[in-house]
Amino acid sequence: MTHTKISMAQALNQALRDAMRADDSVVMFGEDVGALGGVFRITDGLTAEFGENRCFDTPLAEAGIVGMAVGMAMNGMRPVVEMQFDAFGYPAFEQIVSHVAKMRNRTRGRVALPLVIRIPYGGGIGGVEHHSDSSESYFAHTPGLTVVTPATVADAYGLLRKAIEFPDPVVFMEPKKLYWAKEEVDLTEAQPGIGTAVVRRDGADATLIAYGPAVPVALEAAEVAAAEGRQLSVVDLRSLVPFDDETVCAAVRRTGRAVVVAEASGFASVSSEIVARVTEKCFHSLAAPVRRVTAFDIPFPPPKLEKYQLPSVDRILDAVDDLQWEDS
Repeated sequence: MTHTKISMAQALNQALRDAMRADDSVVMFGEDVGALGGVFRITDGLTAEFGENRCFDTPLAEAGIVGMAVGMAMNGMRPVVEMQFDAFGYPAFEQIVSHVAKMRNRTRGRVALPLVIRIPYGGGIGGVEHHSDSSESYFAHTPGLTVVTPATVADAYGLLRKAIEFPDPVVFMEPKKLYWAKEEVDLTEAQPGIGTAVVRRDGADATLIAYGPAVPVALEAAEVAAAEGRQLSVVDLRSLVPFDDETVCAAVRRTGRAVVVAEASGFASVSSEIVARVTEKCFHSLAAPVRRVTAFDIPFPPPKLEKYQLPSVDRILDAVDDLQWEDS
């Protein structure tokens, strides 16, 4: 096996390239994804290698982009579309909810839509509003959609390959502040599939449950906690829909205490759902109520204030301290 140090952006690019090489029905399109290679260069070089028929620019019309993907998927293609920035997906929301999510059910299973909607999301890059939203809860709430988000370079490659091969529509949330994070990876190494969470760190005292851009922050908090005498387990969800209850609940039952960490605001969110599921399924193992560390319930703030909006190591450790410890 050959390990190479690459960024998450490079891993996503390689996943698209390998999928297009393996299957002529895979096509990539969106705003500026052609000659420019995308705002974050995820599609860099794809038009040069595969031609303008398989990687091409579209007008600034997100509803049209997704609508075209629906038609192409219905006719045997495997389209992958880019929403460029998180909140740019909102103009396409009607297409996604009313058509992408419902087509298989509407046709009683006769018409599948094997398409991927790539959405760069989250804060941490100094973007303004419409460029730093965490919109995963909207999609996770919609029956008919599979929603995944990588937190590592290896998962960026592995999950995107699996999403493109998936028989039904996948919303692929890309944490853009991690685009430039680098790891030594072997891209040929098998990764867990969609619907599987992974324990990134073992610990006996409490469990941090995180996904996407919150995972590195949770791991950093666990390092600091270890230096202070508490061993925290960290679970990376990877897949929001379907949700891996087995891995999450096994981790929580081992520790008896849990904190959910997410960049999205907390009210009526994925983090709310996680707290509900853990409470319902692990109630008799819990030594304290499950806590959350999320963004505040406000529109995403200007760049100089976003560090206060996003979950931090200090806020996570404060939540851990509040888990009703016998020695406190």
